Amino acid sequence: MAQDPPSQDLMHYEALAQDALRGVVKAALRRAAAPEGLPGAHHFYITFKTDAAGVSGPPDLLGKYPDEMTIVLQHQYWDLAPGETFFSVTLQFGGQPKRLSIPYAAVTRFYDPSVQFLLQFEPPPPAPPEAEATPPSAPAEAAAPPAESGPKVVSLDQFRKK
Repeated sequence: MAQDPPSQDLMHYEALAQDALRGVVKAALRRAAAPEGLPGAHHFYITFKTDAAGVSGPPDLLGKYPDEMTIVLQHQYWDLAPGETFFSVTLQFGGQPKRLSIPYAAVTRFYDPSVQFLLQFEPPPPAPPEAEATPPSAPAEAAAPPAESGPKVVSLDQFRKK
């Protein structure tokens, strides 16, 4: 007896799961933005695609990282503002405060080394040239992962304390 081929996933469950897990990032950032700040030893390494739709920041800074950038929220961050579709934060780069706005859809990794918690996401497609001027308050569309992408293994050694 022959088995029927699996049905096509018209519900896009993988994209739904990615969006739900990005909700964990949003909730963690909301806790960090509370007056009490980050509890205990918690801190975040957040990696995002700098060329994703809706990412904004100083052009000189984003120009240094044309593909991907990792920021650390630990002791010195200011004005953390987690919104519905993006978050904004001020960090120091070379002793100068710089404001970044990052859509959750642009986040590719979220890591809290204090408890070895890691979330990894499919990267969004690069923003078309005309979309780079999109204000950060514009909702970012969730993109389906490219068909040729497979699972990726990331070594956590780069995040461990030495």
